[in-house]
Amino acid sequence: MKKTDQTVAELMLDQLSLFGVKRIYGVVGDTIIGLIDALAKQNKIQFIAVKHESTAAFMASAEAKLTGKLGVCTATMGPGAANLLNGLGDAYADKAPVLAITGQAPSDKIGTEFPQYVDQQELMKPFASYSANLASPDATVELLQKAAQTSLGQRAVTHLSIPKDLFTMSASSKPRPLPNIIEGTSIFTENSLEKATAIMKTAKRPMILAGAGATFAIKEVEKLAELWGAGILTSLGGKGLFNEPSPNVLQGIGEGGNPYAAELFKEADVVLLAGTTWWPEGYVPNDARIIQIDRHFGKFEKGIPVELGIAGKSEEVLPLLLESLQGFSKKEDWVLRCQEIKEKWAQQNNQEGSTAGYPVHPSRIIRALDQIVAADAVLALDTGDVTVWTNRNFQQKDQTVLFSGYWRTMGFGLPAAMAAKLVNPEKQVVAVVGDGGLQMTLADLLTATRYELNITVVVLNNGALQMERDKINVMGKKEVGVDLTNPGFVKVAEACGWKGFRAEPETQLEYLLKEAFQTNGPSLVDISTAQAFFPETEG
Repeated sequence: MKKTDQTVAELMLDQLSLFGVKRIYGVVGDTIIGLIDALAKQNKIQFIAVKHESTAAFMASAEAKLTGKLGVCTATMGPGAANLLNGLGDAYADKAPVLAITGQAPSDKIGTEFPQYVDQQELMKPFASYSANLASPDATVELLQKAAQTSLGQRAVTHLSIPKDLFTMSASSKPRPLPNIIEGTSIFTENSLEKATAIMKTAKRPMILAGAGATFAIKEVEKLAELWGAGILTSLGGKGLFNEPSPNVLQGIGEGGNPYAAELFKEADVVLLAGTTWWPEGYVPNDARIIQIDRHFGKFEKGIPVELGIAGKSEEVLPLLLESLQGFSKKEDWVLRCQEIKEKWAQQNNQEGSTAGYPVHPSRIIRALDQIVAADAVLALDTGDVTVWTNRNFQQKDQTVLFSGYWRTMGFGLPAAMAAKLVNPEKQVVAVVGDGGLQMTLADLLTATRYELNITVVVLNNGALQMERDKINVMGKKEVGVDLTNPGFVKVAEACGWKGFRAEPETQLEYLLKEAFQTNGPSLVDISTAQAFFPETEG
């Protein structure tokens, strides 16, 4: 190999850098040594070494969700690749653009009984929209281009497996940027949306259900709600999009949402879904006419009884609907009903947030966080009781909320918080986790230490898989395995180089959280949490 030649691994890094990739998350392994060597010799892309491959994939998924750009993770063949799957499942389910690069057996051993060999294209098939095995150095750029375009264009997971020997082979190709694709707006006019407008004008009890797909149309949703006389409900994906004081926002619906909104929603006669594919089972309006706006037409196939689907972006469609509805006479009695529900829930929410006692009620913890976190903070939620209590009692301002939406995996909170801090080092980042979820990625406390990530982890420590316990009890079944054997989280954190805090019976929560947030370095707050039955738990 000539000194001027690049290796395949070096070419890959140059190409990924052109795509805007800043970090690759992973665990060092035998078949990716060539890639690790190339990473060590450059400074355009940082390698973030984690303790478990699932953490690497979670972090890539969280970065992609936050930025909309390509998240990248890497692992060795066999068990390394398999360990990525949980995090890739999260990216797949929430449509985050993630590329997984895995090592593979040497070229002459593919398909043999070589240790750890598995057909990785079959392994990744459930999650990856595109998966290929690099067979020649000359195909490196072409495969990376296709993977990146697929991930970014379809909001999808892609995967490349690279035989161990190919990483160090000479590559003569040159990196090239992705083509500058100008994404034209969909062709909408007031006339083309005439049918939608006609349906909306029949409404006496309108409702808007908004999700993450309405991120760039917040003001339009609020203006439309005001003109149309509609209440605004949010899916979990819409958590944090609207400020709680916004007059038409009734908070979330479903498990963890505004408990009084469920019956109100059932009374709606026209529902507009903006940027959400989630439909709250058990809360469905009986005879409502439903209009759905979504960029991807295939999303209209999730069991929602849609009368009219509009394939487009909320920010393109809503201004035209708003214009078409000018002069609409909203029904003041319905507006008053919505306001009553908003105020009733606000009062109860405040009461729940003031619940006294020790162990501390979850609502009290969430209210303390609500009062203390920065207005532009990033909250990374784990899955479990912490998710539903946060959804129920956290009154959002302009915070960004990261969570595992459709995949709903435990163990997401800590990795997501670390990725968020790497992406936004200037912002306050708080992981809200249960004791069960934290233990799934506990070793990666050391990752935050290694990279000096100033994050705070708040642990709701109730000694149980409480959500599962509640569901078992609702179903009238016997329980086993729901009690947790927990370590002393403060001692573990301190052993990992963190600053640890523990809430005692006499502790003032807000003061303790402020102290943790002001720590120069990673901090953990362990709060003994009451095993409170979540009010809306279903079997």
